Amino acid sequence: MVRQKVTIKNPTGLHLRPAGVLCREAMKFRSMITFAFKDNIANAKSVLSVLGACVKSGDEIELVCEGEDEEEALESLTAAIESGLGEG
Repeated sequence: MVRQKVTIKNPTGLHLRPAGVLCREAMKFRSMITFAFKDNIANAKSVLSVLGACVKSGDEIELVCEGEDEEEALESLTAAIESGLGEG
């Protein structure tokens, strides 16, 4: 299991479009991918779960990847979030 904290940079937070980008990226990997925000754990492969976390711009989440390709998954998702999830 690998984990890393990352700050949401896109101006609108994780609304529908960036949540979809995050989910599509997460679904490329076999690992279980979740993130912790406040007291909630969200499944990064579920748009509804990501939206339900109510993550805003500037919030910090902790990505958690567990499985055979966990290192690559963490690296890829961190890069996607840091680049603004398509909203740069």
